[in-house]
Formats: sequence, C-alpha cells, structure tokens
Amino acid sequence: MKKLSITMYSSADKVAGQGVGSAYKEQVRLVKEGASDLFDVRINDWKHRSDIQHFHTVDPQFFVKMHDHRCVNIAYCHFLPDTLEGSLQLPGVAFTVFSKYVVQFYKSADRLVVVNPSFIDDLVAYGIDRKKIYYIPNFVSKEQFYLKPMEQRNQIRQKYGFQANDFIVFDAGQVQTRKGVLDFVEVAKKCPDYQFVWAGGFSFGKITDGYEELKEVQAHPPKNVHFLGIVPREDMVDLYNMADVLFMPSYNELFPMTILEAVNLSIPLVLRDLDLYKDILFDHYLRGNDNDTFAKILKNLHDEPSIYRSAQADSQAISDYYSKEHVLDMWRKFYVDAYKEKKYK
Repeated sequence: MKKLSITMYSSADKVAGQGVGSAYKEQVRLVKEGASDLFDVRINDWKHRSDIQHFHTVDPQFFVKMHDHRCVNIAYCHFLPDTLEGSLQLPGVAFTVFSKYVVQFYKSADRLVVVNPSFIDDLVAYGIDRKKIYYIPNFVSKEQFYLKPMEQRNQIRQKYGFQANDFIVFDAGQVQTRKGVLDFVEVAKKCPDYQFVWAGGFSFGKITDGYEELKEVQAHPPKNVHFLGIVPREDMVDLYNMADVLFMPSYNELFPMTILEAVNLSIPLVLRDLDLYKDILFDHYLRGNDNDTFAKILKNLHDEPSIYRSAQADSQAISDYYSKEHVLDMWRKFYVDAYKEKKYK
C-alpha cells in the first residue's frame, strides 16, 4: 500500500497549560517518529489534500474542513459538553449553542477517537453511532518524563525553595473548579507538615469557572501551598522529579496527561474515586472521596514505607501498560483500517 498522508489540525498549542495541548504534541510525535514508514504527517496544512484529516480540536474552521468527504475525517474527543461544566463560565444560551455544535462536530467525523472507554456510552447517548467510536489511550514519552539522579532531584528542590527531606504533594492542571483546587488547599491545611505544589494557571482567563474565588485562593494560599502558575511543558519533568506524590482531587477528567507523566517516574497516585479511572488505571491507585480521607492517605504514604513502595509499584504497572510500542501499534492499525474502510466500502 502507498504511504498515506495525514494532516493534523489543532489549535491546542495556542493555549498554554492545558492537557489537550500536551496530548496533541505527544500523539503527533509518536506517529511521526514511530510510523514514518506508513504515514507522511503534516500540521495544519490547508493547501494539501491528505488521505486522512485528523482534527484534534473543535475549531469552526476545522468543522468546515471536515466536509471534504474525499478524505478520511478523524475527530478526537477530549471532552463532552457535560465536562465543560466546572471548567468554563458561559451564558446559558452560549453554552447550549456550543454544546450542540460540539456534538455535531463529533457526528460529522468518519471515526471518533476517545481516550477513555467510559465515554463511549455517553457519546452514544448523544446519538453518535457506536461503530464509529474507537478507544486509543493517551501516551507520554519516557524519554521526556523520566526519573533523574537523586543529586539532581535535590538541586531541583533547592531551586524551588524546598528542602531535601520535604514531603512534596504535587498536582498539575488548570486552576478551575472541576480540578478540585479548593480541595487541594483544604487537604493542605489538614497536613501542615507537608508541602503542596500546584503547577498551572488560568489558561482561559476570567471565563474560567470559579475564577474570582480561585484567584483569591491563589493570591493568599496557606503557607504550605505553592501555586507556580503555568509552567512550560519542557520544565515539567523537573517538577515531577521533586514530587513525592501526585494528588489529583479533580471531579471530572477523561485521561489526564498528568497521571501518565507521573507514573513514568513511579510516583504514587492519590485520586478522587471516579468511575472513569476504573477502566484505564486498573485499580493501581489510592483513592478517596473526601478531604479527611485524602489527608489520611497522604499521612500513610509519608509514615509507612511499605505503603509508599506498594503505591510506587502500582504506578510502574500503569506506566508499563501504556508503553510506546502498545499505543503506537494501535495508531498504525487505526489509520490504515480507517483509510481502507472509506476507500473500499
């Protein structure tokens, strides 16, 4: 078969500090580097007609482009209208219109890719054909996110103002209501001897849900809570290297890139007990639903070396499953099958 041309369409990297942008960059790099024998990959090339068009974001201009039915049109589902609640504050009419638009965007694709299988039933409920929905997980390169030698890790801690023996509880993501920022701060108050670090900011400015309250918390945090703001992706590996635990009290996710980044360094996971994690993390994480439970889990990790080592092993198991080879094989097969299906049906 001839080498297939794929054009990736995305505006995700125009807004700093959001997981969709990280997922987009990782997926493009994976396919370009690992499947160059099968695919010629272009980025936002409006002049070239490709065999496959892969839309990573739901921009209106991409919706117009998707109506070129001579190409195979693939859409990424990184969110549902329901998941926007708690993320953005939009007037009722605007939210309704945007929700309908997103569903229509997904319906217009030949194939839809989800990063978490738990969302397939939700998409079907929106009237999308189950047969055209495919699950392919996110991926994070172990060459970019890796454990550094202890000496370097201590130097990183010193750079950010921490001691070598500090117990650092870390999270990364946009500062918004659904991410559980307020819970993160409340748990920090219950654990005054630990240091809590949040990397991320208001990527969407004042339309961020809970902006005023969160802005106040960010401006006047407890003394053991540190908001670093939006950190360039190339610097994130240092933050994971100074972290002892990834604590994500988020109320709504798909497949957080933060988790995949952390498990590459075998960092223990403490997460809210969300159904959507069950199919993708395979019980390899510690969980809770209230701040007292979260505080207790963190204390156990700090005080009991055997519990900490077990949690590290769980994270390593997740990292091993989402290997480069496994996810790359899925993309190679997916694109070829999608092309054959449309060309020969």
